[in-house]
Amino acid sequence: MNYKAYIAKKLNVSVDLIETPPNPDMGDFALPCFKLAKEFRKAPPMIAQELADKLQNEGSDPLFSEVQVAGGYLNFFLDKSRVAEEVLGEVKAKGESFGTSDEGAGKKVLVEFSSPNIAKPFHIGHLVSTAVGSSIERIYKALGYDTVKINHIGDWGTQFGKLISAYKRWGKPEDIKKDPINELLKIYVKFHEEAEKDPSLEEEGREYFRLLEEGDDEITSLWQFFVQESLKEFNRMYNMLGISFDSYAGESFYTDKMPAIVKDLQDKNILEESDGAQVVRFEDENIPPCIIIKSNGTTIYATRDIAAAVYRKEHYDFHKNIYVVGTPQALHFKQVFGTLEKMGHSWASDCVHVGFGYVRFPDKSMSTRHGDVIFLEDVLNEAVAKTKDIIKDSPTCKIIDDIDEVSRKIGVGAVLFAFLKNGRERDIIFTWKDMLDFEGESGPYAQYSYARGRSILRKADASDISYENADFGLLTSKDEYALIKVINRYGDVIREAAEKYEPCVVTRYIIELAQHFNKFYNNCNIMKTEGELQKARLALVDAACSCLKTALNLIGVDVVEQM
Repeated sequence: MNYKAYIAKKLNVSVDLIETPPNPDMGDFALPCFKLAKEFRKAPPMIAQELADKLQNEGSDPLFSEVQVAGGYLNFFLDKSRVAEEVLGEVKAKGESFGTSDEGAGKKVLVEFSSPNIAKPFHIGHLVSTAVGSSIERIYKALGYDTVKINHIGDWGTQFGKLISAYKRWGKPEDIKKDPINELLKIYVKFHEEAEKDPSLEEEGREYFRLLEEGDDEITSLWQFFVQESLKEFNRMYNMLGISFDSYAGESFYTDKMPAIVKDLQDKNILEESDGAQVVRFEDENIPPCIIIKSNGTTIYATRDIAAAVYRKEHYDFHKNIYVVGTPQALHFKQVFGTLEKMGHSWASDCVHVGFGYVRFPDKSMSTRHGDVIFLEDVLNEAVAKTKDIIKDSPTCKIIDDIDEVSRKIGVGAVLFAFLKNGRERDIIFTWKDMLDFEGESGPYAQYSYARGRSILRKADASDISYENADFGLLTSKDEYALIKVINRYGDVIREAAEKYEPCVVTRYIIELAQHFNKFYNNCNIMKTEGELQKARLALVDAACSCLKTALNLIGVDVVEQM
């Protein structure tokens, strides 16, 4: 239940004014009356007292055990038994759909994420967009939106002219077929090394791309080979992460749609010539011109993004069109969205750029161009191997039925959690110590908390203890009530994460939920408790596990039953 909204309605004030006190001894919720002082033309303590008197005159409300005036604050203490009954009753009724809603019903949300470049390896940097985008899609889906996952593959552009030039110069067909991605990367790096000595190679690369745009048979055949082999590599990574897509329409998909965009821009007198290129200017907005056609007559990725947005609106009629792309591309998207506005598309405001930071290592940096690449597959495999070693050294190792599967879920989950732990625009500092810390604020800690709860429930089942008809109203101790209040916030957490496009809202909630669960577990001896209280506590364990499982799923992390 949304108790904030209930209190706000009772007081006839905005729900935004209702706060959660920093100390539970000060109440479950509070109304600071300072912001009302100007409206009521009274001192905050007087306003608080008058509101308290008003509530008292209306008659006692069974939800409140006490309403207290403290200076300029009106503090509300909820009836613990009633809250426990309402919250856990709702969890029991809704199961794993608890916290979700249908507020997005009938609205389509597109999420473009991952979008690696063809003929380049899936490196650790790609995981940021992949993890953030997948989580945002899951969050919106939990709110009832009809979501579409789009992988806008980078399969077009001047870089393919460069790659074709490199292939013709140094590529060996037998080597490419044996190990396509690594060999293509090798010759791509070599191209840039040689181009620094001989700048004419850059022009040769541009010419090959021009031939590709014109549909040259030989060049197109080479390009198709690069695309097919790369997709095989990418899909192996997505399978490891448990991620799928609804559309793989990449940049090349929009090549036949760009002439109509250019014509529309020309017809509306939006295009201007600049040093031989065709651009859209934004003098009033203080944004650099958006290049639509380069001086050599070829298109640029901004042209393709404009064509893609128009196609998506016509094809999907989206409510939101979300681009999960690195923060350095913020200017690019301002130009694209600004161009769409100049074209008269009012829905341009429904296009959202969700940026993110870099992955940083204490002593390494990443650049495909220079060959210093950390492959995602290597990172995931190492995470799984390190997790397996940790589990083998654990005293609970013997109870695990499938150590390989458990290690895979925990290892991959640890990486995903670490990448989503903090605000997406912050850089990620990659360290194994923090990522695989089973006691810190990490994925393994959250997964362990779930497995711990499930272990208790298995023991109860083995002892034929049923908690089906538990009396939730018995759960009024400090630790029980604190855990119940955290569980109750889950729906608000999902909505906040969607509003902010921030998976870290979910990860922080997961840690808070796990911490409160473990405190309850340690302070309330569940299996040694007897009678109805034991059943109620088991029901609370079940509710916490259910909430942990679904919250972890929102960030793409699988739970494990044993650990």
